Parts: sequence; C-alpha cells; structure tokens
Amino acid sequence: MKKLLCAACAAAVLLAGPATASRIYNKGLIQLRNPWTRATPPGAEVAAGYVEIRNSGKEADRLVAAWSPAAARVELHVMTRDGGVMKMREAAGFEMPPRKLLSLKPSGPHLMLVGLKQPLLKGQHIPVTLRFERAGEVRVELEVQASGAAKPHR
Repeated sequence: MKKLLCAACAAAVLLAGPATASRIYNKGLIQLRNPWTRATPPGAEVAAGYVEIRNSGKEADRLVAAWSPAAARVELHVMTRDGGVMKMREAAGFEMPPRKLLSLKPSGPHLMLVGLKQPLLKGQHIPVTLRFERAGEVRVELEVQASGAAKPHR
C-alpha cells in the first residue's frame, strides 16, 4: 500500500512540476519571475517582453538597460493614455522602489525588442540581459507563448 501511495505521489509531482513551476531568477535583492513574450508572425520587426521584478531590498534600484542577441536593440517602454488613446513611448529606465513589485505586462511598462533577427516561435526561449543600477546585470530567458497570450503559461 505504501509503495502504491509513493508511486502515485511521485507521478503527481512529475506531472504537476513543469506545468506549475515558476521561472525565477535572482540577482542580489532583485528577483525576476516568469519572463515571457509572444510568438511573432514572419516579417515582424518588434516584440514585447514581460516579467515581474521584485526589489526586496531596503534601497531603491533602477532598471536602466536591456539587450538581447535576438534583436538589434531592446528598449524600455511605458504606456500612457492620452484622450482615450493608448500611446507607447521609450523610457530612460524603470524605478524599483524598495520592497515593491514592478510588473512588466501587456498594456503597461514592458521591454520592446526592436529589429528582430528572426520570428519568435512558440516554445523558444529568448535570452535577454537586464542591467540594474545597483544589482548589476542578470540574464533571463523570455519563454515564447502563443501569439495571442495575455499572460505567461505556467
């Protein structure tokens, strides 16, 4: 009976593991969770990247730059509403207040991969390096989700 129960538990863990596992990256007091992007059609030149960033430190930090071998450049973008119209613009950086979470997400602040070197395909992992003023550089991999994804698949 114990062997059967242990086998069932092991199977449940193996089956649940990949579907529920979060992708977490740590750099000092900065933690990044579930970096992702969407698949792009052939010929697309840009893609947006998203990630949750938590500053668990007592001091502020700032995301100041990003780059990827998959694109000519990576820009930091914010979304603003102007007279009912959403507009996107490049930002010099993202403030990371102490003990706060910054969510880079659709219709909000995000990474913009500009000058894609090839289409992004569902299931790929796209390397991106983020540079913080205090924490330094951290390399993450954006998991490419379906083209219409609204949030990361876990």
